[in-house]
Amino acid sequence: MFILRFRNCVLISFALLVVSSCSQGNSGQIKSTPPKVKLLTLAKQQIVLPRAYICEIKAEHYVEIRARVQGYLEEIFIDEGQSVKRGQPLFRISSNAYKEQVTRAEASLQRMVAEAKTKSLNVEQIKLMVDKNVISKTELEVATAQLDAARSGEREAASVLENAKINLNYTYIRSPFDGIVDLLPFKRGSLVNSGTLLTSVFNIDNVFAYFKVSEAEYLHLAQDDLKDDRFSEEQQKVSLMLANGSRYSLDGVIETMEGDFDRETGSIAIRARFKNPHKLLKHGSSGKILMTKTMKEAIVVPMESIFSIQDKNYVYVIDDRNIVHARTFTTVARADKNLITNGLHAGEQIVAEGVATLKEGMKVVPLIPQPDSTALSQLEIQ
Repeated sequence: MFILRFRNCVLISFALLVVSSCSQGNSGQIKSTPPKVKLLTLAKQQIVLPRAYICEIKAEHYVEIRARVQGYLEEIFIDEGQSVKRGQPLFRISSNAYKEQVTRAEASLQRMVAEAKTKSLNVEQIKLMVDKNVISKTELEVATAQLDAARSGEREAASVLENAKINLNYTYIRSPFDGIVDLLPFKRGSLVNSGTLLTSVFNIDNVFAYFKVSEAEYLHLAQDDLKDDRFSEEQQKVSLMLANGSRYSLDGVIETMEGDFDRETGSIAIRARFKNPHKLLKHGSSGKILMTKTMKEAIVVPMESIFSIQDKNYVYVIDDRNIVHARTFTTVARADKNLITNGLHAGEQIVAEGVATLKEGMKVVPLIPQPDSTALSQLEIQ
């Protein structure tokens, strides 16, 4: 009985061993099926790439109206926000003291004129006497020196009179150009000193929009479009987005830029001009300058085709044996959900989507390739 049981155990063990060996042999012959992937054929495209820059709007003409003399504000001829014309009276400062200065200066000048005339006559008389050898030439030299001193005093008195008239004229303040009056911090009767800010006048028929771009952005803008420090006609035209998100109805023109970069910020300032016939744009307001950059031979890759490793972007390029290879590239710009790339070439086929499931050197089964990517026209501002 014992021998029979032992024999059965040996037979069962041998059978299990054979089954196990067969199973292992069959499993070693099973191979995974290559994944199916969609392909995208890269092509050179001409795209219009939008760019937006925060800007500050300034009036074309803006001036602070300050008192040039001390006195009391006797008259204020305008109100806040009022439109004024060039030469229109704005303020009048008490002028009695300055009128008195003019009167004294006129009297002093008359006195110096009379003294100079007297000295001149004296010189003529002494000259006749010297010619007759009645007196020495020394007397003539002294008289001539006195005449020169009198004439110098006359010129000084005339200068004092002119300065007194200027100060008197400063008591009557007029608008330097057509514009709009700003706030009025002082009321009639207030004492103001020389240099006190009375108001500001600005003309907003045209406005300037100042915006700054980084050195990298400047190079992107300037490489193909800047000549003799001026942008091309296409690049000169810009649009303005207002603070509420709407676009200003009139386009502007880039006029000039700074000569060097700001060392602290690494940026350079650019100025654009906008017409403002309806006075919608105000001095000190803000917005965004909208520009476009045309790239004639751009290689555009959708974000679905890209994966990142250690801050570097990659795509899978497929070779003629249907094997994928990771290829890194540099990003020139971002346009909506696409990257403008450098390092990839037209005609290459890349995996369009599902890159997270692939590995370097993996064999794939390409599906019917998608048509060449369509050229992107105007991309939306983000």
